[in-house]
Amino acid sequence: MEPTALGGRRVAILGGTSGIGLAVARAAAALGAEVTVVGRRPESVAKALAELPDTATGRAADLTDESAVAAAVAAAGPIDHLAYTAGEPLVLTPLADLDTATAAGLFRLRYLGALAAVRAAVPRLRDGGSVTLVTGTAADRPAPGWAAAASLCGAMDALTRALAVELAPRIRVNAVKPGVVRSPLWSALPDAAREALYRENAASVPLGRVGEVEDVARAFVYCMTQPFATGAIIPVDGGALL
Repeated sequence: MEPTALGGRRVAILGGTSGIGLAVARAAAALGAEVTVVGRRPESVAKALAELPDTATGRAADLTDESAVAAAVAAAGPIDHLAYTAGEPLVLTPLADLDTATAAGLFRLRYLGALAAVRAAVPRLRDGGSVTLVTGTAADRPAPGWAAAASLCGAMDALTRALAVELAPRIRVNAVKPGVVRSPLWSALPDAAREALYRENAASVPLGRVGEVEDVARAFVYCMTQPFATGAIIPVDGGALL
């Protein structure tokens, strides 16, 4: 892809201060975009901006608060592309220990936050712009302890398709579906358990390794720059779904 593929474009990444989101910000900036990153903690925003070009801007906002989401999107000004990657570290919970408050918290940030972000962004997205959301392979291949997370991924798949239909033809809407990726998503696990997860996943997928955030970021950039893709849900999983 040409280094100027996003030259002059404005990209807002909510959840863009760490993990996949920060990798998307770096990839978009490397292709010439002016990026705005939004994260919950001011110190995380400052750390992210230190890794990005001087043209990048950032803002701290609670992405579970609809008014804060709207304010963050408005502060980004007119944009060409929106990416929503926000998510807290996952804790896999057996059904016997899963309560509705825990499940609701998961949906509040990842699903309702994304919905609020898209609502706020639509009037500010330029014609031909795009929205890229994040889902996960748990929707297709859940495991024990994944009831809430798998349900969330299924909801994000459905939301992507519904929005793609509703916002066409002016705005394209796609999603990226990572498998297990080496990222802060798994930081709640003890070190030994996290490394075991990575080893087991690498051994089980056709490509024989764990995904990296940069792998996922490439798919986000593809969704931004592919003008004839909408409603697409792109797996980046090393072949796990096979």
